[in-house]
Amino acid sequence: MPALLTISEVSRRSGVAASALRFYEEKGLIKSERAGSGHRRYPRAVLRRIAFIVFAQRIGMTLDEVTAELAKLPEGRVPEGGDWAKLSSSWSGRIDERIAELQRLRAGLTECIGCGCLSLDRCQFTNAGDRAARLGPGPRFWVGDPRRSKSS
Repeated sequence: MPALLTISEVSRRSGVAASALRFYEEKGLIKSERAGSGHRRYPRAVLRRIAFIVFAQRIGMTLDEVTAELAKLPEGRVPEGGDWAKLSSSWSGRIDERIAELQRLRAGLTECIGCGCLSLDRCQFTNAGDRAARLGPGPRFWVGDPRRSKSS
């Protein structure tokens, strides 16, 4: 097994497009070595970093957050299981929040699509007078904003 992998091998093994790998490298999330021809060569351990990046993004972390987390890994050696476990130990709360958000969205979709009322004066998701604007950006009623009250 070769010690270094080409970008196409890393892409195939990780399921991440070569363009994304170049982007991750540009952002400092992964590193490559350059062969005499100038082609990128990645150490095999990069596959774990990429898996971490993909997983972190799937639970809703931004690339800035991923960068901060990866900066906690040890320098000068390949991270081990314990190193990865330390990073991910604080994620269960975030995953629980994400699950709750998805459940709220599912319930809202079922209510709105399923009820068929099409009533702007009775629907809890209407926004007469754009009153949700003061709660912040985005679909505040859909995301379960705790600042929202029925009298809003």
